[in-house]
Amino acid sequence: MVKTLRPQNYNEAIYVGHFFRTGVPVVMDLTGLPDDEAKQFVDFAAGLVFGRGGDMDRLSPKVFLLMPRGLGNRVPVVEEVP
Repeated sequence: MVKTLRPQNYNEAIYVGHFFRTGVPVVMDLTGLPDDEAKQFVDFAAGLVFGRGGDMDRLSPKVFLLMPRGLGNRVPVVEEVP
């Protein structure tokens, strides 16, 4: 299961932290936020991921995938066959 969150303001950062700390990968869609608030979320997520030993990937300019520790290798990789 992957939880997709579309926060409306920085007060909703608690939900990102909650799901991530319980081991659920989080897609953080910040497209509805102004750039300054989106930057606050990215800073929060970077600290959360670093502190918990996870991984964070940018999927698009304002959409990020936060992977808890131990789940980084479970994402399927599509390889092209020559």
